[in-house]
Amino acid sequence: MHVLITNDDGIHAPGLQALADAVSQLGWDYTIVAPATEQSMCGHRVTTHQHLKVETPEERRYAVHGTPADCVRLALFALNVKPDLVLSGINAGGNLGQDIVISGTVAAAREAAYHGIRAMALSHYMIRELTVDWQRTARWVTEILAETHAQVQPHGSFWNINLPHLPATHAALPPRIRSTPARSPLNVAYTQSEHGYAYSASYASRPQDPGSDVAACFDGNVAISLLCL
Repeated sequence: MHVLITNDDGIHAPGLQALADAVSQLGWDYTIVAPATEQSMCGHRVTTHQHLKVETPEERRYAVHGTPADCVRLALFALNVKPDLVLSGINAGGNLGQDIVISGTVAAAREAAYHGIRAMALSHYMIRELTVDWQRTARWVTEILAETHAQVQPHGSFWNINLPHLPATHAALPPRIRSTPARSPLNVAYTQSEHGYAYSASYASRPQDPGSDVAACFDGNVAISLLCL
């Protein structure tokens, strides 16, 4: 079992290391091909008119000066990585509902699915008042990967998985809830200043459509959605 690991928070992000730790716990081999710098909310942008610089700080670890979708394409068609599974994350922040089309994390999994490779995007919803326990997150993701990878995944589909942010006293993996992406948009707002308009919407106050990934994750569950191309 060989896994390609990427993200949109950059190659030095703690969530990327947590994902690598989870894969290692399952005994799976992996290669990391991730952006050299943060590429959050870049969507499915790809680089076609400039050269992509690639650095190799360690064996099986490539830092790409490009987007998450670039990372997957380079891994498959330039770096000779032949994965059985592509994992993108663990993103520091949720990728729920409308976030799906904006997220670079999700775009990497989607790119893999276009090429017929099983894929998952994994994200961690963040509550500002709580710190993230990445070691606990790695343990949770180890269980989630084992469960989800065993399930039937139709061709042209990929998993979008969002972990809740729970207090440090909560050690056990929360319930896994199959859900659909929320249809209601974010409550978008802007604040005007002399420099222009600054985005000021509240992520935590977004609508929680019944049965949606937002409702499941905000209720303290792991929201699992099977997305189709």
